Amino acid sequence: MRTTEVPAGETVFREGMPAFGLYIVCQGKVKVAKHTRPSHSQILKLLGPGEILGEKTLFDRETYTCYAKTLEPSRLMFIPKEDFLAFVRKYPDVGLRLVEMLSREVKVFGDKLVEITSRSAKERVARALVELYQAFGKETVQGLDIGVELPRTELAEMAGVSTETAIRVLSDLKERGIISLDGPRILILKMDNMTNLAHPFRTFLRENLA
Repeated sequence: MRTTEVPAGETVFREGMPAFGLYIVCQGKVKVAKHTRPSHSQILKLLGPGEILGEKTLFDRETYTCYAKTLEPSRLMFIPKEDFLAFVRKYPDVGLRLVEMLSREVKVFGDKLVEITSRSAKERVARALVELYQAFGKETVQGLDIGVELPRTELAEMAGVSTETAIRVLSDLKERGIISLDGPRILILKMDNMTNLAHPFRTFLRENLA
């Protein structure tokens, strides 16, 4: 394995790049996203310490179909594809866990597609905030910190709405006392209200929630 230190906001890999291996996130947070049109993207998931990146290209010789960018200073371990495949051959249980993870992800991305086409912008923004808190959040004396300081553009990418819509929804939630805004920092003040807005839906931001 080779250690890679990546500053915040830097690209780990780009769409169309040849895939030579996978990464393990040791420190920091990384977003995985796909360009939908010029200057617009859809965030597919966020990864934190202990999670893997680039695993979908392990079993073929294709290029990356999405891009990965750090949200904060991150430390990654790179493992060449052939070395990891040799490890999987030696320990088949690892391969089974990968299949389970990829199967779960396919189901969730199907749900995400339904969500984007059938749910309101307010529901999608609320669900993104709840999922961020569940994945990375922490309790503070001021409220429930979602744990990630996302620019409004990236929150919009996560929810599948325009930046202007995300800003409008956040302002409405703040006026209703459901959240508190301090620059890029977002605190949930009334989780019950937020979950009622979000409605239960099987989507996820991280792979290792179990």
